[in-house]
Amino acid sequence: MLLKTFGWSFAVTALGLVAAVFYGGWTGFGIVAILSILEISVSFDNAVVNAGILKKMNAFWQKIFLTIGILIAVFGMRLVFPVVIVAVSAQIGPIEAVRLALDDKDKYQQLVTDAHPSIAAFGGMFLLMIFLDFIFEDREIKWLGWLERPLAKLGKVDMLSACIALIVLLVTAMTFATNAHQHGGIHVDKAETVLIAGIAGLITYMIVGGLSGYFENKLEEEEEREHEAEEEAKKSGKQVPAVVMAGKAAFFMFLYLEVLDASFSFDGVIGAFAITNDIVLMALGLAIGAMYVRSLTVYLVRQGTLDDYAYLEHGAHYAIGALAVILLVTIQYEIHEVITGLVGVVLIAWSFFSSVQRNRRLAAAEGKDTGAGEKAEVSSGV
Repeated sequence: MLLKTFGWSFAVTALGLVAAVFYGGWTGFGIVAILSILEISVSFDNAVVNAGILKKMNAFWQKIFLTIGILIAVFGMRLVFPVVIVAVSAQIGPIEAVRLALDDKDKYQQLVTDAHPSIAAFGGMFLLMIFLDFIFEDREIKWLGWLERPLAKLGKVDMLSACIALIVLLVTAMTFATNAHQHGGIHVDKAETVLIAGIAGLITYMIVGGLSGYFENKLEEEEEREHEAEEEAKKSGKQVPAVVMAGKAAFFMFLYLEVLDASFSFDGVIGAFAITNDIVLMALGLAIGAMYVRSLTVYLVRQGTLDDYAYLEHGAHYAIGALAVILLVTIQYEIHEVITGLVGVVLIAWSFFSSVQRNRRLAAAEGKDTGAGEKAEVSSGV
């Protein structure tokens, strides 16, 4: 069962890591491994959401999502999108960006370094909004309760996430401009670049959220219409045109899933720029991660267990928050990619082990309750 579900993911992992060694040596191997772990962990909630929606679809549309969908997810978002970001930021064509990355690494590295402030500001603000919207939402399950409870109360203030994000952007741009001016190299126009790129990141986040909301509403409307038609058909004794209605509803489900997948992959792709500027290593790591997200989706649908590790979503979002801060700091200061990668991995590993401990506590408590109930039954029987 496990090999059947994750077989392709294991194969892609092996090929990707071997390619990383040939391309970048053991350093490349380490970077791809860290990128894969980060992509899997920050997209774990993607797999959970996908599984919840995918189980409502028929076998045909599930197959479409797991074939055509994987092409869009891996080749569209994880391979093409990083190249587009570099091309737009460095103001060169996408083909030229790939050619330079493969043939003239020094020039490519210089272009990416020059474009880094705008990439970091765009990505930092996008990731920061994901993190802020998560921690300000009141959730039933809390991981770090001492922190999450007061933040959930603050989250009742409207537009708080956007206000904090804009303040952070303003402070970042002003600090960057001041420090750059003191070092005598960069002038105020760089601060403007940071501001514009950061605002673009905020706008992108809002557009993606709006599209997700639109397709979610469409999906709910289709499901409601289908339910009403079934009820009317039952009353009148007519046959329900299930194929047409299921197909239309499933089509909106498919579109909704693809928009969701694109939005979830933004954090992985943008976070990858905090670890490496090499689009080849980035593509390898993100592609491996994307395969596991698809396999996890299938596994969760077949097993029917979506909440085994309750704190993993929390850990992934804290890792996203850490990547956002790191990206904004790297506008002015260089941070080694190993430190960047390990921060996220440590947070995710911590949340995983916390989830395992929680499961053990719940199992122990359930065992005690069962034992107490059996004793009570025996006593009453005597």
